Amino acid sequence: MKNNFYKALFLFTLSLFAVSCSNDDDNHDDHDHDSAEHTYVRILLSDEKTTELTLFDPSEDKISSFTAKFPKSSLYTTESGRFAGIVHRDNNFVETFDSGLELHGDHIDVDDVPKFGILATSALKPTHFKSKIGEILTFNDGDGTLSVGKETDVNKAGSTFKTINAGLLAHHGAMATFTNGTYAITEKDNSVTGTLPEKVKIIDNTGKTLFDAKIQTKGIHGNASDGVYAVFGSSSGILVVESNGNQKLIDHPADFGTAWFGSILETASAGKFIGYTAAKGAYLIDVVAGTVKPIIANTTIMLCKVSYDLKKLAVLLHSGDLKIFNINSQQVEKEIKATTATATDATLKPQMAVTDKFAYITSPTTGELLQVNLSSSEIKKTKVSATPYMITVIGYENSESHSH
Repeated sequence: MKNNFYKALFLFTLSLFAVSCSNDDDNHDDHDHDSAEHTYVRILLSDEKTTELTLFDPSEDKISSFTAKFPKSSLYTTESGRFAGIVHRDNNFVETFDSGLELHGDHIDVDDVPKFGILATSALKPTHFKSKIGEILTFNDGDGTLSVGKETDVNKAGSTFKTINAGLLAHHGAMATFTNGTYAITEKDNSVTGTLPEKVKIIDNTGKTLFDAKIQTKGIHGNASDGVYAVFGSSSGILVVESNGNQKLIDHPADFGTAWFGSILETASAGKFIGYTAAKGAYLIDVVAGTVKPIIANTTIMLCKVSYDLKKLAVLLHSGDLKIFNINSQQVEKEIKATTATATDATLKPQMAVTDKFAYITSPTTGELLQVNLSSSEIKKTKVSATPYMITVIGYENSESHSH
């Protein structure tokens, strides 16, 4: 009996030890997972002086290089997250890039190798980029037209963008897509000098005017849309446009003087947007309530970006201090000394893209990409190209594969 008792006690102790080890292993795995980037996030970078395009896989710490049509390209992510739009404004050309990753419900499939898409187009000064309802759009400043492609056609043989001509004068314009497939598009009537438009009208996908502009401003720049509301920065106020033709202006804060939001950013919250101006800072715009509230009132901001999931606001000051805000609460979540100081008149300045785990900041003077861990504040540097220019996140904040 005594031997059986000691044998049972030994087995019980052994099982506790095994469970303890198992828990230790679990905790170790979780820690590693939390400190690493999502498996299927990719960072795409262009170069200012060369045609080199760099794809960085943070989870594998892997760099791949591709050759774009021209240097100094602007990079944007499509709505699905799989593709990127590569805009060569000065060279009148737009091309696409495929990450090769495909979202399948709760997991990611590696559908193909990263490569340039077939979908491309020539256009006159393509500038403003948007992607909604499966479309890829640019507003072309050279002739006031829209170029529209489909994400499903990126790898389709013979695919190209179609042109929508709404009969506009050439101007530095913008457009926004509504969920019903119509567009809010800027108009230039020359009531103010310069290239900025003054009004916004609603058109269909043939260029036909559905609703004429109702409000005339003294200059429009910057916009975002959640599919219900299209919001435009304007010197006359924040212009809010709906697909039914309704339009209204929301006043800037009383202390703005002549300052106005030249950048409008989308958030994950319906009807809420970020307005940014270097003259004042970043503010939360609630288009339903008609309110404009400061998130950070600061005149030393160098970069102001919304995270990939649209839930965080990342602000990089010229001092090199990085501040991460929760957009929902408007509270600071993290403050990190991310870079050395950058002069306000510096010829080469960093660019930034942010996921829920990391901030990725270019260092154009050293040719590096800074990977800033938003949890641990650790900063890792990776050599990318000679003079990294623009940056965007593609792929998915997900680590689940089909095999899981």
